[in-house]
Amino acid sequence: SMRQAIEEGFILDVLKNYTSYKLAYKLANGGEEFDDKEVERGAAMKGLMNWVRLHPYNISQKVQIVVEHYRETVAMLLGGKAKAMVVVSSRLEAVRWQLAIEKYIKEKGYPLKTLVAFSGEVNDKESGPEPFKESSQALNPGLKGRDIREAFKGDEYQILLVANKFQTGFDQPLLCGMYVDKRLDGIQAVQTLSRLNRCYPGKEDTYVLDFVNDPEEILASFKVYYTTASLSDVTDPNLILDLRSKLDATGYYDDFEVERVVNVELNPKSKQSQLEAAIKPVAERLLKQYENAKADFNLARQNNDDETAKAAKERMEALQLFKTDMQTYLRAYTFLSQIFDYGNTDFEKRSIFYRHLRRLLKFGREREGVDLSQVKLTHHNLKNRGKQQMQLHDKDGLQLDPISEAGSGAVQEKLKARLSEIIEKVNDLFTGELSENDKLVYVNNVILGKLLESETLVKQAGSNSKEQFANSPDLGSELTEAIMNALDAHNEMSTQALNSEKIKQGLKDILLNHTNLYEALRERSTSA
Repeated sequence: SMRQAIEEGFILDVLKNYTSYKLAYKLANGGEEFDDKEVERGAAMKGLMNWVRLHPYNISQKVQIVVEHYRETVAMLLGGKAKAMVVVSSRLEAVRWQLAIEKYIKEKGYPLKTLVAFSGEVNDKESGPEPFKESSQALNPGLKGRDIREAFKGDEYQILLVANKFQTGFDQPLLCGMYVDKRLDGIQAVQTLSRLNRCYPGKEDTYVLDFVNDPEEILASFKVYYTTASLSDVTDPNLILDLRSKLDATGYYDDFEVERVVNVELNPKSKQSQLEAAIKPVAERLLKQYENAKADFNLARQNNDDETAKAAKERMEALQLFKTDMQTYLRAYTFLSQIFDYGNTDFEKRSIFYRHLRRLLKFGREREGVDLSQVKLTHHNLKNRGKQQMQLHDKDGLQLDPISEAGSGAVQEKLKARLSEIIEKVNDLFTGELSENDKLVYVNNVILGKLLESETLVKQAGSNSKEQFANSPDLGSELTEAIMNALDAHNEMSTQALNSEKIKQGLKDILLNHTNLYEALRERSTSA
């Protein structure tokens, strides 16, 4: 089945980033439709609505959308080798599209070349006095007698326009983008969009922008062959911020570890072994935590210790939820970043880090050491995407519902309550223009993470009660050391903490009573 082929990696899911032209503006407005008065509130929204109101057969406007979307979203894939296909309804449209797209590319001075494919001749007096054929100098001047399939294989051409040709049986694995301006249904829809599903090294994402078809009709066509396919509804773009905050606040990694992986990924001279060395410590630590929690759970069940078993199960669930949330972040960020300017490359850095880490977290399938076979160095290019002229809504597949709450899961409410307590306490400690997220990450990620790595504190927690541990001089000295180590990355908060005994004591209180510091250290001591 199509589902099995996708899950086993033989083909890609072409509905993953399916974009409906009609629904593009809904995403940018949280699913709401806006009238002209409401549009006046923002220049960006006004520009988007002008695009939506364009006549659907205005080829020049569609050409602009296609070329700019290809340049911003598709062209950089596969090391700059990614190609795209434009599917139009008739041979006449193919002629006019080709003339219009070549004109636009020339005016902009873009280093792009296109081909157009159709059968027979087309008489179009508005475009030229002579009949047009594939081999016409006005349409494919660089073809020079070559077969279009062969010409499109190389690096010379990036975009192929087709009219009733190459929609079936055309195998070009470099195709990553498709622009549809033709009514499709049934098997024709599946066959046409499936031109994108061929696998290729490094090919993870494909993009479909559809000017004509209803997403539900496309979905219905695919359901016949893949019963679990689904297209998501409109998603709130702000929730990617909440999801990032939630992941950062788990304390399972820190900024240094993210930067370590990203620096290797972005360095064209780095080696596979360096990437493995950068990500392996994080994966090993989390797999060990899960393994310890699982052992504690099994032992507690044997001893009929329900309370300990419940706590161990919650630790396992939290790690499983963390992995799920990373996947949610990756899928949401993949298409939302094509539409919205998040203005911060930290979001892109986390997508790189999560992509490598989640593949290694095979909870419940532990083995000796970490299986690094899933980690592949691609020398990803990091950039701030900036505002894009054409704002497009990607609809995800494989049953990804709208993200109505960032990182939903069974452990979420308890985690939210704990994080809310931390935020409430931290807000009273620090002054200045610091966001709640900054403070939360500093305490619950950076400082807590450094203390949890202290072997001195592990021994103290293992041999003392919580009250004795709280009064231990070692806790104070290790806390000061953690604050000093965070000085470079979090200068303002670390400086305030070092200069104020009140803030330092406040941090100590939060760590002891709201982050489970003692309990986590004691757990480490018993599993050591």
